[in-house]
Amino acid sequence: MSLFFSDYGDLLIIVATVVGFFMAWGIGANDVANAMGTSVGAKALTVKQAIMVAMVFEFAGAYLAGGEVTSTIRKGILNVGYLHDSPELFVLGMISALFAAATWLLLASTFGWPVSTTHSIIGAVVGFAAIGISVDAVNWQIVIGIVGSWIITPIIAGCISYAIFISTQKLIFYTDQPVANAKRYLPWYMLAGSLIISLVTFEKGLQHLGLAINHLDAFIYSTIVAVFITVIGIIFINQLKISDKDDIRSQLSSVEQVFAILMIATACSMAFAHGSNDVANAIGPLAAVVSVVKSGGIIAKTSALAWWILPLGGLGIIAGLAIMGRRVIATIGKGITHLTPSRGFAAELSAATTVVIASGAGLPISTTQTLVGAVLGVGMARGIAAINMAVVRNILISWVVTLPIAAVISILCFYLLKFLLLP
Repeated sequence: MSLFFSDYGDLLIIVATVVGFFMAWGIGANDVANAMGTSVGAKALTVKQAIMVAMVFEFAGAYLAGGEVTSTIRKGILNVGYLHDSPELFVLGMISALFAAATWLLLASTFGWPVSTTHSIIGAVVGFAAIGISVDAVNWQIVIGIVGSWIITPIIAGCISYAIFISTQKLIFYTDQPVANAKRYLPWYMLAGSLIISLVTFEKGLQHLGLAINHLDAFIYSTIVAVFITVIGIIFINQLKISDKDDIRSQLSSVEQVFAILMIATACSMAFAHGSNDVANAIGPLAAVVSVVKSGGIIAKTSALAWWILPLGGLGIIAGLAIMGRRVIATIGKGITHLTPSRGFAAELSAATTVVIASGAGLPISTTQTLVGAVLGVGMARGIAAINMAVVRNILISWVVTLPIAAVISILCFYLLKFLLLP
């Protein structure tokens, strides 16, 4: 073991643990609104109910399906070969990246801006690696692909949510018999929603459990789950005391209540998948630091997780959600456009569909940007006047500055730690 790790090993692990928890806290404060914002905006859940539901399912996803081994750096943006001879710089860089990303998430959450936690940690890693190590230490092709996803994924999600929303209007809400048509068409929306959400759960939420689930198996299992849920849904709808003899307003209200129940189920699944997938943005760099310090300076492509890292990440997420989550939830649910349960369902189903499409195509994706695009698509279906353009402008600006701001904070922190700890 090098003198650096023998002298500072325990201190480095303590500091990394603190900033790792800080990063998980930022994920909870900002990113969890992706799963719960539309449900709150559509009044399917109150803010308190959404926070309680998200706390359960986010923690379950993070702890039960967060994985036993995590990639040293997600998305392959860092060429670790440049750091094998200087593991101390790698450790200081990971700590700096966690601190930088968490600081930006705290700032963004304070203003209610929904930004990408994945892009925050990537920007922070790019910053310390490119400036503190070498420009060649960064895989710039991956970074360019991520920037491209700012445009591609919100557009895909927006187009899908637009189509789903228009279909519900024409098939159910803008008809003379909305209840009768809801009983006829809602099972198909249930089937589609259950299939997509099941795919998200199998592809994203359970991939870290070490289960050998390929795309075909995931589709087969998801279809079985979707059919089962749809059958239960049909039984439930037939037992509802909603009549096509009521006045149109009462019928529309009854149909919206069914969509509200669908939204809650969708939000729970998305929260589980999000917790399992995005907790790695906090625990990946932390696990890498612990692994390098414990091994005396060996940088591996993957790092085994110490028993306490996953629960730390899960607790950090729910702490951030409970303390500051309501601000970004308000932006997603109420700030962009007015949502009803049917509109919120269209946005959530669109976001989940886009996640499945992007995962299958290997596209780098931000769930935040995907959901914002989906909500915008619903708003556009009602006309440009239905969208709060000032809120959209602030969101777009926050997306653009995420990478550079995280990078600058990471660089400053990296050089400060070098000055303090390295001769």
